[in-house]
Amino acid sequence: MKAICWQGKEKVGVESVPDPALLNPQDAIVKVTSTCICGSDLHLYNGYIPGMLPGDILGHEFMGEVVETGREVKSLSVGDRVVVPFTISCGQCWFCRRGLWSQCDNSNPKAHLASAMWGHSPGGFYGYSHVTGGYAGGQAEYARVPFADHGPMPIPEDLPDEKVILLSDVLPTGYMAADWCNLHGGEDVAVWGCGAIGQVAIRSAFLLGARRVFAIDRFDDRLALAAEAGATPINYEETGDVVEELKQATAGRGPDACIDAVGMEAHREKSRPNALYDELLQRARLVTDRCSALREAIQACRKGGIVSVVGVYGGFGDKIPLGAAFNKALTIRMGQTPVQHYMKPLLDRIRKGELHPEEIITHQVPLKRAPEMYRTFRDKKDGCVKVVLKP
Repeated sequence: MKAICWQGKEKVGVESVPDPALLNPQDAIVKVTSTCICGSDLHLYNGYIPGMLPGDILGHEFMGEVVETGREVKSLSVGDRVVVPFTISCGQCWFCRRGLWSQCDNSNPKAHLASAMWGHSPGGFYGYSHVTGGYAGGQAEYARVPFADHGPMPIPEDLPDEKVILLSDVLPTGYMAADWCNLHGGEDVAVWGCGAIGQVAIRSAFLLGARRVFAIDRFDDRLALAAEAGATPINYEETGDVVEELKQATAGRGPDACIDAVGMEAHREKSRPNALYDELLQRARLVTDRCSALREAIQACRKGGIVSVVGVYGGFGDKIPLGAAFNKALTIRMGQTPVQHYMKPLLDRIRKGELHPEEIITHQVPLKRAPEMYRTFRDKKDGCVKVVLKP
């Protein structure tokens, strides 16, 4: 089969690789009909996530048709159309039984690598380095799905791929970012990053009752897409001080909740010292994460507010304003999304017309164009927000 493989820093390619096979009686094989390039895939592309080997198949957002099942799989049948969550979860461990699907204790066969970095291992993830299991990803014609009774969700035939593919990651992650803000109605929310996750977070915040949402980015096309959803755009390269602007817009208090949908490769205006500092340290591998967005979110959030972090961080950052977080009594929530917890409720919202995830998909191209689209997406060219690949 054809698959998109990591070939080194800033290099991916279409390769011919063996078709996946059932390795366990709880496995299923899915013929992929749609798969995405995620913003967190760019961390792999740019060489910031350890544990990648040449030939690793990329991609953790995919859906398709079940073509084979192991003898112990009970919830799926050949021919079922499914969306596959990026979180691989056994369904039986202490964490899975408590709905912490992304923290599964049994799905990362290389947990020792993650434990060495983070103290404990999360669950396994598709196509996201050997630190999270070394699983082949879904940017391919076929994919093996472990623990198939505890992940893939059957999808009604009347909903096209474009309406449901983002249930694999982006939609649950963006919705969770807003859900963690504990909105009751009438709040002000600020969202750093207007990529796909940020766009979903903006729409979800309004859906959950936010009065105003401030969208912070530097690309006019992304800010325009956020404005279409009702957000107040802030171009951080044009404003003098994002934190001060947010305070002025909120009677001096700051937003009730701040969402970091950026993560470890935050960009800032090059003339600002913290941007140069972060970039130099990251290039020298003295830190792994550029934390500009997280710093501003903590500094801007009102006293007693909530900072929700869904942008991916991989290791170590610097100059995190812990004093501000402590003395303002902030609540900070962060982590990989327990996708299975959100999939069914969000599918219901799609069917009711409350969410329209297809509106943030900007590019649909054949799988063979993935190398080109990685560059386009990374460089934010051609208005690119979300890429769907068609094997």
